[in-house]
Amino acid sequence: MPTSPSEPAGRVGRAHPTDQSGPAALSTPAAAVGPGPADGPAPTADLAVVGAGPAGLAAAVTAAGLGLRVTLLDAGDRPGGQFYRHPAPGLGAARPEALHHGWPEFATREAALRAHVSAGRITYLPLHHVWTVAPGRAAVTHRGSAAPTAEWILHAVAGHAPEERAAAVTARAVLIATGAYERQLPFPGWTLPGVVGAGGAQAMLKGGLVLPGERVVVAGSGPLLLAVAGSLVVAGATVPAVVEAAAYTAYAGQVPALLRNPGKFVEAAGYGGALARHHVRLLTRHAVTEAHGTDRVEAVTVARLDRDWRPLPGTARRIPCDALAVGHGLVPQLELATGLGCETRPSVDGTVALVLDAEQRTSVPGIWSAGETGGIGGAQLAMIEGELAAHSVAGAPPGARLTRRRARLRAFADAMATAHRPGEGWTGWLRDDAVVCRCEEVPAGRIREATDDLGARDARTVKLLTRAGMGWCQGRMCGPAVAALAGEEAAPDRRPLSCPVPLRHLAELPPATH
Repeated sequence: MPTSPSEPAGRVGRAHPTDQSGPAALSTPAAAVGPGPADGPAPTADLAVVGAGPAGLAAAVTAAGLGLRVTLLDAGDRPGGQFYRHPAPGLGAARPEALHHGWPEFATREAALRAHVSAGRITYLPLHHVWTVAPGRAAVTHRGSAAPTAEWILHAVAGHAPEERAAAVTARAVLIATGAYERQLPFPGWTLPGVVGAGGAQAMLKGGLVLPGERVVVAGSGPLLLAVAGSLVVAGATVPAVVEAAAYTAYAGQVPALLRNPGKFVEAAGYGGALARHHVRLLTRHAVTEAHGTDRVEAVTVARLDRDWRPLPGTARRIPCDALAVGHGLVPQLELATGLGCETRPSVDGTVALVLDAEQRTSVPGIWSAGETGGIGGAQLAMIEGELAAHSVAGAPPGARLTRRRARLRAFADAMATAHRPGEGWTGWLRDDAVVCRCEEVPAGRIREATDDLGARDARTVKLLTRAGMGWCQGRMCGPAVAALAGEEAAPDRRPLSCPVPLRHLAELPPATH
């Protein structure tokens, strides 16, 4: 998970309600790796990697080192993904590494990427948002019958609007490393300006060198909260409280996994020390049940929870603040994989992840995956899985050390997921007038009406009856909440397009691709 720096990174700006920019005092970041060739037909790659975060970057440089010709596509303009988000070059950041945990390992891989791009072993395509992966040419057996797909076509939207264009890449194998997005459990007032995702607050700090406010409450559940709070206080914000819905006593049943990862204890101690030095209160088994304000959040109500996350009467208190950073963990981003028909499984944290074998293969031949798509586990685990996948694609044994590290870190990730899984009673803080779907402005009462009076028993039926999940984010923000209100377990999100695509791009596709 993203972690906090151990020393100040320099002065940062504070976000104004209508201004998300801020001054910078850190100097120039490492130069971005330039894009590879994108014009004209390109040769078929041995491996196409979707996503240049920790998993995808590790997979690409490892595969290139093993002799494969790699194409690396990423929606961002620089490698690193959400975890290693860079300040914009114009901000003149002197020490971006001070805002990150594990920066030396990333810097080594970024340098390797640059070297492989220069040598022609990797074609790096930033600002390429892959919206679908389709079967291309099929292999043919000696008897002329069709065999498993021998070539894949990756369709992407390239560049920024309005100059964006259609792009396509062909490859013999595909590795999906699309990461994850934040899980949000709505509450009254969560649409107020100044309420941001916990990961979003960290992204503002890492990418824009700005704080979401001067007095920031950090709330939700999961290890990301401590990292975010630590980053904010080191950067100059006041954090009156970290509000954690789970209880750390939940780790008591996970002792073997904890003992196998002593480094995590050191990391946790670092967080605790930073928060103690800045007099940050840690409220476990508590949740923000309402945000208050007119033009911007001005205070939050915090209540104690029972074991099922139901707010206990008589325990509510108000905490003044001008910003709230809130999140309940991460949700694997699976649209490309589920669009291909890759098998999924329920995770212990209540989300859905891909079914992967010991070599990171999905259930679809020719498609591999690494990182958060196989279950939320953090950057270190993602990089190891990227390496393992690259060895598998190249047919090169990875060595027992990598496999042991993956097993150790995955066990710890499962322990965290178990401890911080949301309890079923959290919907108790949702009044009927509280907005659940922000895009379509659907309140909880209308969703309850769909389930209680109209017979809806799943999120899809609720969507058809209320439009919850039909907006711009396509249910990424409200999906878990709608499913919980409908009484449905988490289900894989299947959609033909993983991002908005201009109609002209679809019209330009060859007939066989429609």
